[in-house]
Amino acid sequence: MVIQQNKAFRVWGYADPGTAVRVTADWFAGEVVVRANDTREFLALIDVPAIQAGDFKQHWLTVRSERDEIILDSLLIGDVWLCSGQSNMQFSLKEDQHAAADLPQANQEYLRLFSAGLNFSNEPIDSVSGEWKVCDSTTAKDFSAVAYYMGKKLLDSLHYPIGLIFTGIGASAGQAYVPRSVLASDSLLRVTYLQPYLDSPKSKEKIDGGFSFEKVTRPYLLYNALIHPFVNLSITGFTWYQGESNHLERMPYTRLTQAMIKAWRAAFSQGQLPFYYVLIAPYDHEKRDSTLTEDAFFREAQERIATLNNTAMVVSVDIGGSDNLHPTNKKPLGERLALTALNRTYGRLHVAYEGPRLQCVTYQGNRASVHYMPMSLAGGLRTADNRSPAFFYVAGKDRVFHPAVSVIRGNTIELSSKQVKHPVAVRYAFFNYPETNLQNGAGLPALPFRTDSWPE
Repeated sequence: MVIQQNKAFRVWGYADPGTAVRVTADWFAGEVVVRANDTREFLALIDVPAIQAGDFKQHWLTVRSERDEIILDSLLIGDVWLCSGQSNMQFSLKEDQHAAADLPQANQEYLRLFSAGLNFSNEPIDSVSGEWKVCDSTTAKDFSAVAYYMGKKLLDSLHYPIGLIFTGIGASAGQAYVPRSVLASDSLLRVTYLQPYLDSPKSKEKIDGGFSFEKVTRPYLLYNALIHPFVNLSITGFTWYQGESNHLERMPYTRLTQAMIKAWRAAFSQGQLPFYYVLIAPYDHEKRDSTLTEDAFFREAQERIATLNNTAMVVSVDIGGSDNLHPTNKKPLGERLALTALNRTYGRLHVAYEGPRLQCVTYQGNRASVHYMPMSLAGGLRTADNRSPAFFYVAGKDRVFHPAVSVIRGNTIELSSKQVKHPVAVRYAFFNYPETNLQNGAGLPALPFRTDSWPE
């Protein structure tokens, strides 16, 4: 496994009451001695040093009592990221369109992988099935593609070990990852998610570990079984790719996800851990109609999650295709998560991690000019296919949007439409399935937006 650098490592378990448990490690002088309490629990804390680039030394740790000894070897000290969500996070590397080229290159001795076995529980539990594996072309093929590409880029950039934990399941809903007490303490979350479940016959069923599409949407069961078992583990941060199962929700989803982030941070007791997440990708829901906007309004709800401190969102609207709920091009998303971490967590402020973000729109006559935040331009505006920026729309006071002719002029985009003599509102990529081409010089896609506040 990889042990988190520069934090205390928790060694915990069960022994007969009063049993002395001794913990030693090759990086630690002496030993830590604790005793199991009356409920048979013990918890030892052992300091772990910060490491430097190029430090790939193998380590060991022992846990022993008078009767037993456990030796953990093939340990590395580095950074650990916990990656969760639904099917687009679970989507395996062997399914990715880059697999043929990248799987043979996946023999990465200093990248370690852990996949948590699926389980459900009515109460928080402290164990999970799975094992740490050295990343190679065999172990990587069934691992999360998004997590792998993130970890590989971090390893290549930081030059020290990276540990990745995937703990999630396809089709799962956000409420499944939030503790019951958190849902109960917020009136909106209680009414929206918790109480309907508690009032249903499903809540009276005996819970087992078997999968069903309905069970992965039930509140708090996945938190208890897939997140809570890790709370004693020191980590660097979280990544999250989920939303398709909640895409018809708005404000409740924002509130739900922010409550989840706060709950995870509180449970892990390591401060305001970074939380980086992926916007849902373009998808047409088998309806090729550019006036359908339910996913666009949901992306707004996702964007608002990032008003919480130490969170950031990865944009995915340039990742096709729009007829597939599970885009096979996961490599850019994983690498964008890594870029976000490099800038926001590791302090490499020269690393661009976000695409053009709206600053304001100005209007003059029959034209509208879109201005972007200077810090998001990273080499200026351009398009991936050298064509005009796609999916800009303008509307007049009648609130009817028409496609706009768009021209890049320096760091702004000028818009016009023969159907709109006096534009008062602009929308960009604001429908279900835009596969965009607008980006900055770093190749990072522009964030969808709308300037109006008109009701959905």
